[in-house]
Amino acid sequence: MSQTNTRLGIFLMIAAVFVFAMQDGISRHLASEYNVLMVVMIRYWFFAAFVMVIAARAEGLRAATRTDQPMLQIFRGLLLAAEICVMVAAFTYLGLIASLAVFTCYPLLVAALSGPVLGEYVGWRRWAAIGIGFVGVLIILEPGYGVFSPLALIPLASAFMFALYGLITRYAARRDTTATSFFYTGVVGAVAMTAVGIWFWEPMKRPDWAWMALLCVTGALGHWLLIKCYEVAEASAVQPFAFLQLVFGTFIGIFVFNEVLAINVVIGAALVVGAGLFTLLRAQQAAPHPAPSLAAAPDRKDAHADE
Repeated sequence: MSQTNTRLGIFLMIAAVFVFAMQDGISRHLASEYNVLMVVMIRYWFFAAFVMVIAARAEGLRAATRTDQPMLQIFRGLLLAAEICVMVAAFTYLGLIASLAVFTCYPLLVAALSGPVLGEYVGWRRWAAIGIGFVGVLIILEPGYGVFSPLALIPLASAFMFALYGLITRYAARRDTTATSFFYTGVVGAVAMTAVGIWFWEPMKRPDWAWMALLCVTGALGHWLLIKCYEVAEASAVQPFAFLQLVFGTFIGIFVFNEVLAINVVIGAALVVGAGLFTLLRAQQAAPHPAPSLAAAPDRKDAHADE
């Protein structure tokens, strides 16, 4: 893969995480005014339509629905829908900055769970990085106070659910195409959220419908940018830039929602991000067929496309 393509991939990843940070900010606003389940339900309606269009263009809807592991794909879709609800709730209770800072530990959870879930080997260096990362999480949550608060567990639960979702996606990719997994993600989530969220419907103000429309558009745009990113660059080359979502989210939290950036969050997030980058590097080095550069590293799209 050429350097030009890698640079384009990095640009697309940065653009994608910026859009996702905007999506987080809009979700925080809407969920503070309306029921979380209703907000996520409407978001999923648009997302399901987007997924079906992508699947139809990729290999056709009939082909996208074919799988010999339907229960696994359905569970993936349900898990991601539940994780989104939990994370949006975290935004309303803890704010963007603290929630995203804790959620950033999910690559460490992926590394920790890859052994028992996928049977992958995790060496002592990555276990040390995982430990350091969770020290960072404790610093963010302020030991002695926040760590014992049930609210502090909300983004941590979301990170655990997202890590498990990523690992199951990796497992499903051994037998299903990306289009199939993407299709089930959107459609199963939309059906599940409609079954639950429709009971919490409430009238929405006209200006907030505009925000809801923007939320739906940012969701589709962010995933489109991510898809294009992985089309032109290896995941191992661009994945470290996904951590910029924390930076963008922090700016939105400060300048839009008047949140305060506490020193413990800065220190803890630095540890979490540093440990996460180290685990990504070790995973890339431990790949079955290592290449001399990140740009030429083995394709790990199945490992990171949804993570």
